[in-house]
Amino acid sequence: MSRPNPWAMGWAMFAATMMVLMGIWWVIVGLVAVLDDAFYVITQEWVFEFDTTVWGWTHMILGIVVSLAGFGIFRGVVWARTVGVIIAVASALIAFAWLPYYPIWAILFIAVSVAIIWSLTAHGDDLAAGA
Repeated sequence: MSRPNPWAMGWAMFAATMMVLMGIWWVIVGLVAVLDDAFYVITQEWVFEFDTTVWGWTHMILGIVVSLAGFGIFRGVVWARTVGVIIAVASALIAFAWLPYYPIWAILFIAVSVAIIWSLTAHGDDLAAGA
């Protein structure tokens, strides 16, 4: 049995940490949207126009799932990598649709989601050997 690549393990820990942090961010953003509808202001007409309360609940649910998958990656659970990639893709798409509400955070979430997707898919074999 081969030893796992330390770089792969480092990227996995990065992905897990970012997933937990991103999940916490999503929950905070969702709470703000649910508690104060007027905090997020749409500046232009966009294709995706939803009520901020709907966005808030979406963000909170997604944040909890992303955080749980991040903790699963810390434990070396195989299903957490798959869920992590799927949720990171969903997170990037939701962040893209969220651009008109808060563009700086949306771009940050997209960038973190791309880094998570890359780290979980590029080194999947090494992570399976290390678990």
